[in-house]
Amino acid sequence: MVKQIVRDPLFLQQKSTPATKDDAQVIVDLMDTLKANSDRCVGMAANMIGVKKQIIVVSVGPFIIPMVNPVITSKSGRYETEESCLSLDGVRPCIRYKEIEVDYLDQNFEPKHGIYKDFTAQIIQHEIQHFSGELI
Repeated sequence: MVKQIVRDPLFLQQKSTPATKDDAQVIVDLMDTLKANSDRCVGMAANMIGVKKQIIVVSVGPFIIPMVNPVITSKSGRYETEESCLSLDGVRPCIRYKEIEVDYLDQNFEPKHGIYKDFTAQIIQHEIQHFSGELI
C-alpha cells in the first residue's frame, strides 16, 4: 500500500529498531511507496512512511532492492557531497563512501551480502543514516 511521506523532523529524529518477520508488510508498503514516488525518489527508509524499523528500499535501474536490518561492514573512498531527501526541504552536505559492503536480510529474511559502488552506495548510505535519527 502506498503510504504518506512523513515530513515531521521530530519523528524522523527518533532512532529505528531492528525489524522482524512481523514487519514484512512494511517492506511491501515501502516498495509500493517508492514506486509511487519514482519520479523524484531513489530510496526510502521505513521511518519515511511512519515506521521506526531498520528497513530500506533502493532503486537500482528497474529493480527495487529491499534491505532489512542492513549493516555497512566495509567502506572506502570517502568524499563530500550534497543530498536532498523526500522527507526534508533543501539540500544538505554530507560525507559518503564510493564503495561499501553491506550485510542485510532480503524480503524473505534470508541473509545477504552485497558490494555496492558509486550512486547505489550513496543511496544505501543515505537510507541507513535514517536509522540513527540524524537528519541528512
